[in-house]
Amino acid sequence: MKKYLHPILIFAIFETVAVTLWLTKGNIFYLFNFSYIGCSIALGIFLYIRKYKHARRVVQLLVGLYMLVYLGFIKGENMQIEGFWYYLFTGVFEAATIHYAVAKIFGPLIFGRGWCGYACWTAMVLDFLPYKIPKAPRKKKLGVLRYVTFAASLAFVAALFLAHVGNIERIMFWAFIIGNAVYYAAGIILAFVFKDNRAFCKYLCPITVFLKPMSYFSLFRVKCDHEKCVSCGKCKRVCPMNVDVTDNSRRRENGTECILCMECVKNCPKKAL
Repeated sequence: MKKYLHPILIFAIFETVAVTLWLTKGNIFYLFNFSYIGCSIALGIFLYIRKYKHARRVVQLLVGLYMLVYLGFIKGENMQIEGFWYYLFTGVFEAATIHYAVAKIFGPLIFGRGWCGYACWTAMVLDFLPYKIPKAPRKKKLGVLRYVTFAASLAFVAALFLAHVGNIERIMFWAFIIGNAVYYAAGIILAFVFKDNRAFCKYLCPITVFLKPMSYFSLFRVKCDHEKCVSCGKCKRVCPMNVDVTDNSRRRENGTECILCMECVKNCPKKAL
């Protein structure tokens, strides 16, 4: 049973959040919401342990489609960063603010950029593209663009409030639809331009502004057993985020970019990771 400790622990963490929010907010939706996400992630880790090659994709589809279709289109919740700013400005700790607090601000202290690897509905689509392994070196200078999109999202919502625009909730719903369409279009274009499915995550995604600093301290990390490692470099070649997983320090190259996809672990010929 020891090898199943990780899925059990992940499920326990999400179930604790689910029960706590249910009891404190008095809304059973939170019990369902976080229990479902916890079960989906735990299932994916279980399937990975059982060596099912599409384990991570199962989680991406279960969580990503739930967030995009049910919460976004059906329930009308803007789960993009604009929705976070909207609820933050209204002073309401609901929906997107809770989602961001759990998944993207405090959650990365435990599971790092796991959100990007297992739950992001944008990456869910981009990972179907043909460039799973980057074909070109990382363009580090382009990373500044993420701060531009981050600032633009904040400015957009702030402008709505400052202008006292009416029916902002409806605007937020359409901002979710249009924003997703723009993200998907930009992500697909960048993937083909740079021959890298994750180019959008590396250069343009505003959510990484929250994720990166917290991920530096993450509890769950890929580590290298240097006694087994033969320095073949395969782990670096297959990593979609260009992380140097052979370096166990927190200052390793692109360390805060690791999405815990485990491609390095699966491809290591000496099982050193």
